[in-house]
Amino acid sequence: MKKCYYAKVLLTAGMIASLTGILTGCGKKTNGEKEDASVKKHEVITMLVLGDKPSNGRCEAMLKALNQVLTQKVNAELKLTYVEWADWQTQYNVQLLGGDDSLDIITTATDWLYAWENIQKGAFLPLSEEMLKTYAPKTWEQVEALGDWDICKYDGEIYLIPEDHYTQYTNHGMFYRGDWAKEAGLKDGTVEKFDDMTTYFKYVKENKEGVIPWDVPGKNNAAGLLGAYIQSNSDARVMIGCNAGNFEFWYTSASDPNTVFSPYMEGEVLYDAADLMKKWNEIGVWREDVLNFDGDAREEMYAGTSGADQHHSQTFYSQVKPGMERKQPGSDARMYPWGLENNNIAKPLKTHGAAAISVNSKHPQRALMVYDLLRNDEECYRYINYGIEGTDYVITEDGKLAYPEGWDQSTDKLDANFWCGRNDDLELDNSYHWNGKKEMIDNLNKIAYDYPFENLILNKSAVEAEQAAIASVLSEYIPQLAYGKYENPHQAIDEMRKKIEDAGYQKVKESFQKDINELVNRQEN
Repeated sequence: MKKCYYAKVLLTAGMIASLTGILTGCGKKTNGEKEDASVKKHEVITMLVLGDKPSNGRCEAMLKALNQVLTQKVNAELKLTYVEWADWQTQYNVQLLGGDDSLDIITTATDWLYAWENIQKGAFLPLSEEMLKTYAPKTWEQVEALGDWDICKYDGEIYLIPEDHYTQYTNHGMFYRGDWAKEAGLKDGTVEKFDDMTTYFKYVKENKEGVIPWDVPGKNNAAGLLGAYIQSNSDARVMIGCNAGNFEFWYTSASDPNTVFSPYMEGEVLYDAADLMKKWNEIGVWREDVLNFDGDAREEMYAGTSGADQHHSQTFYSQVKPGMERKQPGSDARMYPWGLENNNIAKPLKTHGAAAISVNSKHPQRALMVYDLLRNDEECYRYINYGIEGTDYVITEDGKLAYPEGWDQSTDKLDANFWCGRNDDLELDNSYHWNGKKEMIDNLNKIAYDYPFENLILNKSAVEAEQAAIASVLSEYIPQLAYGKYENPHQAIDEMRKKIEDAGYQKVKESFQKDINELVNRQEN
């Protein structure tokens, strides 16, 4: 990839406000000509976001209002392009690598949105310090103050802008009903370990007519809870950013933190997990055609027809707990985080949410200017995150975020999904959130570990063929194992392991181990 060099331009507030200043940079070359970064020309900046495109009209109304402000400040408007949850892993990469020059700002992440892979494949534009200081000065200052630009570099150049000033917990776990857990005989109505869910699910199946214990959309969750079981019943810890296809496959462990392995290939824990999933399938924890189902377990939980759902801690305290209090009064919604019983929970990465600029962007400077406003300008921040005051949200007398009477998160949410630049300095304390949020975060902070390989960038190109072959085998076996569809799961695991070994397991393992060894040596020296 050719480097882009940007001329230093001093940008004043008056120049932007009046649109009389001309910001000129050489920019990315298109057809051999220099890009004109003048704010005199109105530009449409397209941001790629994840999530189902909203259909309630609220996001469109917000964008209309926001774009008036963006036009006034930087003569630009924002458009959102959605990668929807159906087949999102494939469609996301198709969008990025298809050469679409209409995309500008990209929502990305190093742990679930393939940021390093897409950098290596040339999807993102390298961002010079001069460019960031000029076109996103407030963002530059904030990230620089925290010392976080280094975690955004590949081969010495910045490609990512981290969401590093926003408090969240992105560890996963199961949401369930405390009232039904008490009826099931669980102590204090609490799931304390993975196997307690068997007791809960069996009770729901046998005693709650018309309720599916966990109406999981298996079509969109092919690995089910195999990884969750491994996390909760061993000291194995997922290595981030080296999935085999869409599967988290490579691990280290708390007891041997610098050694690569896969519990899908080694040890007994996968056998135990598969046995439990077969038992759950026989109980009827999910629908028979689970692998073809793509419904919404959360909405069904709100409606009382699913006994559980799974996602982040943040999702629990910001959506599920308050949502269940309103829609299923007395349900006492709770969350069992994977790894609770063995303190095997990781703190979130600062690049779990991140922004990048598409290498095909026609106007990357203006894209950075828009991003800087969305992240740091209070008026723009409230539009993109909260919507239109009085319609989408209200502010209480004590300065907290609240919602208009009759507002329902299932039908009235904004869903702009700006997950790549939230900012604690501008966040409003949300009165809708569960009031136990702080205690929950504090408790997680006490037990969660810091992920040790945030700066690890693996040489995946050296084992790309083997990783693809491993992913192909996993896609054949894992969904069937995850939902208990094999009559003899142990035999299926043995077959799978033989095929993965033949696909190049040892070669990939040795390659990744070499990369970790080099990182550890650099850190020690």
